[in-house]
Amino acid sequence: MSEFMLYLNVGLKHVLDINAYDHVLFLTALVVPYHFKDWKKIITLVSVFTLGHTLALVLAVFEMVKINVTLVEFLIPITILCTAVYNLFQSGKGKNNASISAAVFVTLFFGIIHGLGFSNYFNSILAGTPSDKIIPMLQFAVGIEIAQLAVVVTVLLISFIVQYFMRNSKRNWILITSSIIIGVVIPMLIESEIWK
Repeated sequence: MSEFMLYLNVGLKHVLDINAYDHVLFLTALVVPYHFKDWKKIITLVSVFTLGHTLALVLAVFEMVKINVTLVEFLIPITILCTAVYNLFQSGKGKNNASISAAVFVTLFFGIIHGLGFSNYFNSILAGTPSDKIIPMLQFAVGIEIAQLAVVVTVLLISFIVQYFMRNSKRNWILITSSIIIGVVIPMLIESEIWK
């Protein structure tokens, strides 16, 4: 297996790992208010999230930040919770340019938090100086982006089926999905190491 495929595969597995579903939960919460016709906004948000994730890895690889793993592992479900709760309050309201601008900024910040959560592991699998890690980091980012787009397309397909074939309103879809996500995330927060 080539080095490119190796790190691309690590990126794919990072997002699609069934045991580490926080990434999928966040993407689902992020995308659930949108339809296929909003593909430009969706790609912007997903790419900004990848950018934030990669920026966090760069900061960690070059030792520009020191992270408290327990705090970051607590903040990751907080990002999911915030996104899902935002959906509850915004369901049924139209999206405007101001909200997408705010969403881009928040998504970048949340991407940094998620990236910091993975940075220790990523650093441990790479050998060499920080400059030796740039290309693998970009290869990893490509894997992340591909996996995220796969998750997004899946969520959009399910959304389409629920809304158009099962005759469920967009508002109900957002409320139900976001509520389920909140129900999954709250135990993650309660069981966090930060309380111990």
